[in-house]
Amino acid sequence: MPEYAPLDLPEHPKLTHNITHFARALRKAGLPVGPGRVVDAIRAVEAAGFTSQRDFFYTLRACFVNRPEHRAVFAQIFRLYWRDPRYMEHMMAMMLPAIRGVQEERAAQAGEKRAAEALLDGQQPDLPEADTQGTDEETVIEVDASLTISTEERLRTLDFEQMSVAEIAEAKRMLAKLTLPVQPLPSRRGQPSHTGHRIDARKTLRAAMRRGGEMRRIHLTKPRPRWPNLVVLCDISGSMSQYSRMVLHFLHAVANEKGAGWAKVHAFTFGTRLTNITRHLATRDVDAALAAAGQEAQDWEGGTRIGACLHAFNRDWSRRVMGQGAVVLLITDGLDRDDPGALSHEMQRLHLSARRLIWLNPLLRWEGFAPKATGIRAMLPHVDTFRAGHSIATLEALAEALSRPDDAGEKARLMAQL
Repeated sequence: MPEYAPLDLPEHPKLTHNITHFARALRKAGLPVGPGRVVDAIRAVEAAGFTSQRDFFYTLRACFVNRPEHRAVFAQIFRLYWRDPRYMEHMMAMMLPAIRGVQEERAAQAGEKRAAEALLDGQQPDLPEADTQGTDEETVIEVDASLTISTEERLRTLDFEQMSVAEIAEAKRMLAKLTLPVQPLPSRRGQPSHTGHRIDARKTLRAAMRRGGEMRRIHLTKPRPRWPNLVVLCDISGSMSQYSRMVLHFLHAVANEKGAGWAKVHAFTFGTRLTNITRHLATRDVDAALAAAGQEAQDWEGGTRIGACLHAFNRDWSRRVMGQGAVVLLITDGLDRDDPGALSHEMQRLHLSARRLIWLNPLLRWEGFAPKATGIRAMLPHVDTFRAGHSIATLEALAEALSRPDDAGEKARLMAQL
């Protein structure tokens, strides 16, 4: 538990009013806090008293937190709202864009920026006044943070590498709302149905035997739906660092979206080596999940060895995660200097193991893109779909590609250039 500054109570405290506003901040940060829990928290504080700082923290946490992943966000909001005498300055500093040397004195902890957004509730931080000593002209910077339809449309098509700090923050919020639904796969196993087209002979004969051989009803079945796995291989080399960060935000939303259709989402990063980050994406807080994934993947913004990493995946993980007709999503620019023959062989093995292999390449954003690199020429023949992956709009188009089994994207056009 972190250290807190002493809490001095005012002469006429409004504890009920403050707890209510504290609960609203928790709800804006994503915690499922309703009016019932607010009433329980007020009664619990009334019963436990307000003399011990430690007791007050754990009393509110027991009333508002019921999941382990919500503890970090609760602790940060509690510190900023109740204990830190300069909480507004800290929140404003966390929300400031990193321009003109303006940045937070320390890196934000997991859930801290999310807590600041919830407590500020739409307020915009003011940029610090620039030092005008020694200058004749005064520069005025106006920041318009209002979100309009035109701004959303521009962000949807804007390249991730061309986004400013504020645009990246807004794009991450848009990516958190995206879904990637998938159609179920037919299976040989059946389930009871009044409108099925197959006769359940075993169930029909057993029901007839209970009635002395008299068959009163024919039981029918229909195919039971089966959901595939989603396996994601994301390149985190130096040329893909900005794109991979945004894609991982998108994958975190997909992995934590209930009812999207995927049986399970498996995520791997690769640069010079392969890293499994599936368990980190299961964390509900996106900041904590990506921070843990970044610590696990030690080759972030390093070199690229696509062939060696695919070999490690086919050897160690393919049989574990590629069952049940898995769909593979490969995010890389294909710039590899290793042996193209080995890369082509590993891509062929991956293609044969997957139900469908989709390649997202941010280089496809260029109109004059041609498959001239040896890595791209070795990988392209072994994918089912080849699409761009440089903006929010291209990630939204993934849903269309998954719903159309015959969708090949730009593969046919580029294959003609080989």
